[in-house]
Amino acid sequence: MRIHRPGRPEDLPEVGVLWARWAALAVATWDAEEEKERFRSGYWVGDTGTGRGTEAGAGAGTGADIDGDLRYDDGACSRWALIRSGGGRAVLFGQDDSAEVGRYRPPIDLLAGAPGWVNHELLRDRMEQGRVECVYWFENGSWHRAPYPDDLHDDGLDCGIGHLTSRDHAVEALCALFEFDEDCEGAVEACERFFEHAERGTVTERVVRSFADEVFRIQTAYELLWPRLPVARSQADLAAMTALVHWG
Repeated sequence: MRIHRPGRPEDLPEVGVLWARWAALAVATWDAEEEKERFRSGYWVGDTGTGRGTEAGAGAGTGADIDGDLRYDDGACSRWALIRSGGGRAVLFGQDDSAEVGRYRPPIDLLAGAPGWVNHELLRDRMEQGRVECVYWFENGSWHRAPYPDDLHDDGLDCGIGHLTSRDHAVEALCALFEFDEDCEGAVEACERFFEHAERGTVTERVVRSFADEVFRIQTAYELLWPRLPVARSQADLAAMTALVHWG
């Protein structure tokens, strides 16, 4: 799928598919200890639990239920969050160094036309810190964003999360994380199967274990020393990894 610059709502896949791919990458690189870290990079589940959004929204007048979120930080120039709200709604926001939004004058109102539930605590905090140059929200079966000036060239969507807009790109990203190349027999197929399960909503504990075993087999066969294997440390970790991939 081609991403326009600046991005357009139609560039993004259906929210459940986007969630599944993002979560699959988080599961593939799951580390129970790192899940507790305040500052980290990679793909991971955030800390907004059910009810927190309602509490935050009570003061802001949003009334939104935040029932889960995913994060992505490449450790250099790209930072993103996908927040799941009640009623099948979601908001995607972040920043990539390719974006021109922060430098545009007069400033662009990224929440122009957005419903009240979009403006919850996490997004407000990030915007106040100047760490948001791109906001898209999903409601009633489609993505939306604020209107952009005609001469804005980039909002960072492409460089930031373009790899999540198609399964092929997501597979390439996952293979790159494990340092799999075209000579690693079975690597692409294993990653494709994992994303297929994620998108279909058929990830189980057995699927996660099977994928972890296949990754370990390939890394061992090709002497790839990458320490963050997707191996659950406990039954609770495995259950959390499995639940993470499911949108609803």
